[in-house]
Amino acid sequence: MSEPAITSATRVHDPARPERAAFTARELHESHRDLQAGRIRWATAAWIVVLSALTLNVIGIIAIDTTEPGFARKQAMFLPLGLLVAAMAASPDYRRMRRWVPALCVLVTGLLLFVLIPFIPTWLVRPYNGARRWINLGITDLQPSELAKVVWVLALAAWFRLRWNVRSLQGFMLPFVVTAIPMGLILLEPDLGTALLFVPTLLALLLVAGAKISHLSILTLGGALAISAVLFTPVRGYLKDHQQDRIEALIAQIEGDDRYRDDIGYQGDRAMTLVGAGGLTGVGRDHAATLLRFNHLPEEHNDMIFAVVACRWGLLGSIVVWSLFLLLASAGFVVAALARDLFGRLLATGLVTLLISQMVINTGMTIGLLPITGMTLPFVSAGGSSLLTAWLMIGLVLNVGLRRPRRMERWEVAGTG
Repeated sequence: MSEPAITSATRVHDPARPERAAFTARELHESHRDLQAGRIRWATAAWIVVLSALTLNVIGIIAIDTTEPGFARKQAMFLPLGLLVAAMAASPDYRRMRRWVPALCVLVTGLLLFVLIPFIPTWLVRPYNGARRWINLGITDLQPSELAKVVWVLALAAWFRLRWNVRSLQGFMLPFVVTAIPMGLILLEPDLGTALLFVPTLLALLLVAGAKISHLSILTLGGALAISAVLFTPVRGYLKDHQQDRIEALIAQIEGDDRYRDDIGYQGDRAMTLVGAGGLTGVGRDHAATLLRFNHLPEEHNDMIFAVVACRWGLLGSIVVWSLFLLLASAGFVVAALARDLFGRLLATGLVTLLISQMVINTGMTIGLLPITGMTLPFVSAGGSSLLTAWLMIGLVLNVGLRRPRRMERWEVAGTG
């Protein structure tokens, strides 16, 4: 009688052979992921994102020096700190950050609530122009809404990679409920400009997550109708008086009505004047400093820094800034497209959309296309908190770009990790 054939499925009983440990497909996948977590792909479009941001940061320091040399020196001190923040954000594998999301959400919500508490002393929570947005840390002010933007993108990216079906109407609407929490708290500060950034970013995340185009189209149409209602109907019961004043000043400016130029439309009028004075190639540092001094543009080193850029370097300088942001966005979206896991793709998309939306709103209000709102120009405006947050975003995008794609990611099990 012949011996039975031995195949790979045959169980061999050998006392000297150690028992084989049992494992599941998920455990095998997790082990493979841990082994591959440290692999870095240095050739990535994310370096273009970093270089674009660094160039914008240098342009910002030079522009701030035109009007506020003291703020320029402070901004230059924050630049290496921002690079350090970006390096720290790029170091751990971004997939491991998912486990930090719940704690970060609690922390950010607590900070957003903290600045709204009325009896907090003013030396700790500094009111400015009627808004309570900043916590005094000594060397700089912490703006919780800046940190909330990043944590919110992390939270939605982690959420969308789970079992939620965004192609159903219920799954499509649930993210808006989640988004309403930070948006509502930021609106209470009040900070309408930062709150508005959540809208285009959420639409971009839904699109990447696989939401139906029909749902997004209906939502976009509804948003356009809502904006029209705000612009052309009296809504003082829903907006702050200064917010409605800025809308009325914008409409008057578009219509050529100058009755508000010395009142609620003063800042917008001064900004437009300085932008026009720059011409094609700009007027140079000394002449620009003189124009800024005599025009008394409010927040020229901060929210209105793009007017300084346009005045000093003209239309060509403005195009350079816009081109750098376009290069940053293009490279950032390439990083997102090359990410093999949904979490990384969503994370890069959300952060890049935040930065570009902020640029569009800031430059749009400076050249008279959008109402004036308290919003900085990323990397260019003065402000330690906003600069560090912007570099944090760049570091996370670099993190996604550096991690080598893995073949197993395309079969990543929904709901794990």
